[in-house]
Amino acid sequence: MRAFEYASPTTLKQAVGLLSTSWGDTEVLAGGTDLLVLMKDDVVAPKRLINIKDIKELRGITLGPKTGLRIGALVTIQELLDNPAIHRQYPALAEAAAGISSPQIRAMGTVGGDLCQRPRCWYYRAGFGLLAKDEKGEPLVPTGDNRYHAIFGNGGPAYFVNPSSLAPALIAYGAKLQIQGSGGSRETPAEKFFLTPQSDGAREYDLKSNEVIAEIMIPPATGVHGATYEVRQKEALDWPLAAASVTLKMAGDKVQSARVVLGHVAPVPWPSPEAEQALAGKAVTEETAAAAAGAAVEKAKALSHNGYKIQLARVAVKRAIMHAAHGGEK
Repeated sequence: MRAFEYASPTTLKQAVGLLSTSWGDTEVLAGGTDLLVLMKDDVVAPKRLINIKDIKELRGITLGPKTGLRIGALVTIQELLDNPAIHRQYPALAEAAAGISSPQIRAMGTVGGDLCQRPRCWYYRAGFGLLAKDEKGEPLVPTGDNRYHAIFGNGGPAYFVNPSSLAPALIAYGAKLQIQGSGGSRETPAEKFFLTPQSDGAREYDLKSNEVIAEIMIPPATGVHGATYEVRQKEALDWPLAAASVTLKMAGDKVQSARVVLGHVAPVPWPSPEAEQALAGKAVTEETAAAAAGAAVEKAKALSHNGYKIQLARVAVKRAIMHAAHGGEK
């Protein structure tokens, strides 16, 4: 690991004041479960590391019937899982958090860190850049080992999959992120936070180098049924091969409105308006769930070695829909 400056501010204002105006010069340390690995592997080499763990205003979970759920960016995955109200009212989020099976990651990893973690793409982690190009500038992924890469949004230049476990559920619940920077605070929908980078120097999210996520706000979910379903290669700590988060607002036994968001299949969490439209106005049965799942993957495009992920994504969507519809009102 290369030498770096270390700062440990106690207020959010101090923290953003220490951040650089360009990516790479400074990095934010929260749980450190991803950043420290990247630094040890020399994938990133910040000149200054800013520890935000002592900033109390970034902690805490609050829930109100009119305001909904507020989650501080430093809330850990374990804190989400330990909150019974989240299990009752936001089950898709609780199920997404439960998919992070490592006790160590749950204890240290934060909600903000989960949203800002870097891609797990082995080309990126091996030092070939975010867009994984060879010395001639040609992309390595389309003709290389792309077993775990994108089946949506993979026309280039990015082929990795977004690694966030929580993002699909947050998007399905209509969450917004409050972002704090040297120029003040702003809000952005979680759905618009994630971006497909166009250069190796860019980031995969709508966050400037001198900004941090302060909190996540989710509107009330009264009458909303929700579920997350992940398809994994193993039960031990691993990232899903495909996942889906679904929220349904019902009118009697029929779907009034739906949100279907796929995870780990594209450079960004992937909403499926096709699946949502296939569910609207219908009762949820095995047949309608299967039809919606088929619609969700209709535009998927496999690379040379990841065609199997299309079927896994279809399964994840169908099972998430069935679980959301028949798991009871939360």
